[in-house]
Amino acid sequence: MEITASLVKELRERSGAGMMECKKALAENGGDIEAAMEFLRKTGLAKADKKAGRVAAEGRIAMAQSGGNAVLVEVNSETDFVAKDENFVAFANKVAEIALASGAADAEALKAAAYDGGTVEEARAALIAKVGENVQVRRLVRVAGDNNVAAYVHGGRIGVLVEAKGGSEELVRGVAMHVAAMNPQYLAPAQVPAEFVAKEKDIALAQMSDKDKAKPAEIQEKMIAGKINKILSEMCLTGQAYVLDTNMTVEAAAKKEGAEILGYTRIAVGEGIEKVKEDYAAEVMKQAGLA
Repeated sequence: MEITASLVKELRERSGAGMMECKKALAENGGDIEAAMEFLRKTGLAKADKKAGRVAAEGRIAMAQSGGNAVLVEVNSETDFVAKDENFVAFANKVAEIALASGAADAEALKAAAYDGGTVEEARAALIAKVGENVQVRRLVRVAGDNNVAAYVHGGRIGVLVEAKGGSEELVRGVAMHVAAMNPQYLAPAQVPAEFVAKEKDIALAQMSDKDKAKPAEIQEKMIAGKINKILSEMCLTGQAYVLDTNMTVEAAAKKEGAEILGYTRIAVGEGIEKVKEDYAAEVMKQAGLA
């Protein structure tokens, strides 16, 4: 029997499963929609898509690395409980390995990559049915080349990639740990927008006491420059005190080994996702007719 678009659409509406899952179910059951529906129910894929609209702001960061090639993948769930589920953890780790091997450029490309005879997207739908929550493969970041690279994940919730020219593996991993802990906003002062620096100069000038404003212009400039340099050091990786040796900056630690930090990427689970705040007390009161 021919698997028509209308047949796939009907099965989607009845099951809530994805288009590819419905097409596969119909193909494996000779176009029999009832048999295909039963197949989807048995495999747990029915109704998986109906969870897709629910906010998934928890989850974990998984990494994979081979020499100078490394990836971080963020896979989201609705609750921290599911994020710790062994099925979810195994899925996230495998997706990271697939991301590294496939060379996928982003999360959308990754979803189409092969996963145990199917695709990552199909495996995701199957996992939704198993854990009972919305699951999303949200982000993929990668570094690839011949430089010294460290991939570091802290507690499954913060992931960092650091790329350096020269230096030891220990140094680059240490810098990755530093980035995870301190969350610098920029690599170096040269990357800070000029608008930000100008604004901080105006603020520093406005905060000057009358006594300082009476000093020569060149003295005022030096005072303002000192304040700006302190601000930039605190927000830039190279100027921050190195967490593994606070007696030196990250830049000094790198130079000690003849290394140069070329760049970094830091991602955290759920950042940028608006979480739904549940007021359970208000909900109970409402249902009880007391609100």
